[in-house]
Amino acid sequence: MEFHVWEPVYERILAEFGFDRAADERARDRLASMVGPFDLDSLPAFEGKTVAVAGAGPTLDAEAEAAAAADRVIAASSAATTLRDAGVDVDLAVTDLDGTPERLAAASDEGLPVAVHAHGDNVDALERWVPAFADERLLPTTQAAPAGPVRNFGGVTDGDRAAFLADALGADRLTFVGWQFDDPDVSELKAKKLRWAARLLYWLETRRGERFAVLDERRDGLRLPAEDGR
Repeated sequence: MEFHVWEPVYERILAEFGFDRAADERARDRLASMVGPFDLDSLPAFEGKTVAVAGAGPTLDAEAEAAAAADRVIAASSAATTLRDAGVDVDLAVTDLDGTPERLAAASDEGLPVAVHAHGDNVDALERWVPAFADERLLPTTQAAPAGPVRNFGGVTDGDRAAFLADALGADRLTFVGWQFDDPDVSELKAKKLRWAARLLYWLETRRGERFAVLDERRDGLRLPAEDGR
């Protein structure tokens, strides 16, 4: 995802959520000062592979076998530890350090690459947890413009960021496990983020010329992020 393609969507996200772009940039710069560049070639090959994108929804345990059947697995935050506990190999985890960062940090010491995301309200978490990760296995990401070693692959939640990452790494087909867009137990902010995650996946499948089964029950109600200026 080139930033000039992502930026108009990012600007709509900033406007809708009231996020502070300068705060995102400060978090990005702080992360950049703490880490070195990540070598994408150190990851297992994703090009041409079927990649399971794992969310942390309540169905994940039951869908662990479906994740294991994929060639590669990218997991959002605590979904990575859930799958590893179930004996499923995870090739890359994606986190903004909400959830179980201590377990992901320990997993990085055991060989798990982790994409750690900086945004405007997680600087304290960056300060606390980034030093706990294995330096060579930490892929730094941002939703603002990339800078230094910090990259932007697109996405607004750990889950859809994982899907955009799989796309950037050359995945041939994306499957989805452990996803739940409608969760009555989450906050209003999280519910809005999940709605945006669905829109962004719709955008991604349109760009890829693919249809994601996870959107089959809601695709007709989705707009592309650029539609209607919203």
